[in-house]
Amino acid sequence: MHIRFDVPADPAYPGRVAAALSSVRLRRYGYIGAVLAAVGAIGFAVSQGFGWGDRISPLCLAMVAGGLLSMLYSPWVRWRARRRSSQYAVEGAYDITDDNIMMRSGSESGGIAWDGVAQVRDTPEFWIVYVGRMPATVIPRRLMSAEDAETLRAYMAKRGLLQHR
Repeated sequence: MHIRFDVPADPAYPGRVAAALSSVRLRRYGYIGAVLAAVGAIGFAVSQGFGWGDRISPLCLAMVAGGLLSMLYSPWVRWRARRRSSQYAVEGAYDITDDNIMMRSGSESGGIAWDGVAQVRDTPEFWIVYVGRMPATVIPRRLMSAEDAETLRAYMAKRGLLQHR
């Protein structure tokens, strides 16, 4: 297998990559926030029926506020990543073989050996490549030909790397 494709200098592309990588790591903040807000709201509602409720009401309200802030943290980080990364729009390229994934962006280049890849997650726009438990890079499907994308998908599935969301 030898797949090569270019990445145009699109100001929106780095932001989409940053959002894809950060959403994987930040998803848990939304879950934690939802639980905190729900427990705080239930605690506040229940505390209103008891004489000692005025003592725990501030704690419940703080849990609701903390939960809401936690749920808003992930969208805020993605928004900042998109805003900041638009200045990094440079041309690049991917060169994917049976042995490794080579990436070039401007004057920088780097690679990941397939032997070091733990899993690949499938998202609507990218394949997110994990080295260990950390997302290391993305492979943009929309910049590849349909035949190359299918070849790579089959290769990753054959190696047992491909995980669906």
